[in-house]
Amino acid sequence: MPTDTSPDRTHSSPDRLSDGPLTGIRVIDLTTVIMGPYATQMLGDLGADVIKVEPPQGDSTRAYRPTRTPGISGSFLNTNRNKRSIAMDLGRPASRRALARLLAGADVFVHNLRPAVIGRMGFDYAAVRALNPDIVYCAATGFGSNGPYAEKPAYDDMIQAASGFAALAEGVRGQPDYAPTVICDKLAGQAIVSAVLAALLHRERGGGGQTVEVPMFETAIAFNLVEHFGAAAFDPPLGSTGFARLRVPQRRPYRTLDGHICILPYSDRNWRSFFEFVGNAQALQDPRFATLAERALVFDELYTLLAEEAAKRTNAAWMAFCEQADIPCMPVIGLDQIQDDPHVRAVGLFEPAEHPLSGAYHLVRSPTRFGKAPFRLRHHAPALGQHGRAVLQEAGLSATEIDEALDTGG
Repeated sequence: MPTDTSPDRTHSSPDRLSDGPLTGIRVIDLTTVIMGPYATQMLGDLGADVIKVEPPQGDSTRAYRPTRTPGISGSFLNTNRNKRSIAMDLGRPASRRALARLLAGADVFVHNLRPAVIGRMGFDYAAVRALNPDIVYCAATGFGSNGPYAEKPAYDDMIQAASGFAALAEGVRGQPDYAPTVICDKLAGQAIVSAVLAALLHRERGGGGQTVEVPMFETAIAFNLVEHFGAAAFDPPLGSTGFARLRVPQRRPYRTLDGHICILPYSDRNWRSFFEFVGNAQALQDPRFATLAERALVFDELYTLLAEEAAKRTNAAWMAFCEQADIPCMPVIGLDQIQDDPHVRAVGLFEPAEHPLSGAYHLVRSPTRFGKAPFRLRHHAPALGQHGRAVLQEAGLSATEIDEALDTGG
């Protein structure tokens, strides 16, 4: 069971690997909502000392309901674990001076503010580099800073609409639609982590600090086009964008006698096994179904056939056949059922935890495993400003300077 009883580790901790590969790396986290906090959660899980700098009212996701404790929502519990919180009004000079002191001793700075906003605050890259030339400065923006959208606000729905995600649904459902998850926020969070780790490696090899920009819009487009660029990647294009198999309306979980299931014959052998199992001798002889290149032209027909056959058997019958034939297959599992899945239980993805303020909760551990640095919960999601005084003391501020920095004027 994870605990949070270990003492706070300082930036100069001699135990370089006890908390993970990033033990000894200090991250100043000036991000809110999902994209940035998800990224810094992963950095914290890797062992970094993440200092979450919040406004006096706190990160907006603290306010989500339901909750047991005001200011600590269910999503906040996991997205902001392994962090320490300091709350300061960066509109005040004393608070900005305190942040400057923190940045002077940090390895990484991550913010998700628009260029003009961070510039007005006095913490653009030039200013921070003057404080700490070795810092990795990551601007997690909505749009690239050298484009006309640079100063636009950005939220996941906006980026889904603008990057092609929402439009993909039009050919399948008849109208554009959003994925029911903040997919662009989360994939950008993953990109932030990759970028920060690469920049830290570059610094470790003697390259020094640098600025890194991770724009959500461009990241989502690149992510989306991995498979959907296709024929349009050629110049001149050999066809339109869009990966055909993913755009047929019949691609969906199939209804069975007792639920829904994904049945995904992929290889030539998979399809032969499937046709033999359902007794479709005609399909076995049809040259259109013989190879992947030919099947790619008739996915709509193949998936219609799958849907018709799926309805004739139970989930268990399909699972038994597909496992015997080595055909990819999984039942549809609802969000409320995931914790009871036997594989999820076996790998221990969910761990019981006890928050000092909110009580018992389910910790979703990092799914990545390191042989020499197991996942460890060092800090539960912090109360707003919980570690402010300790963090500023570590940075060398006097008691008077700390009082001034943490004064919210209330």
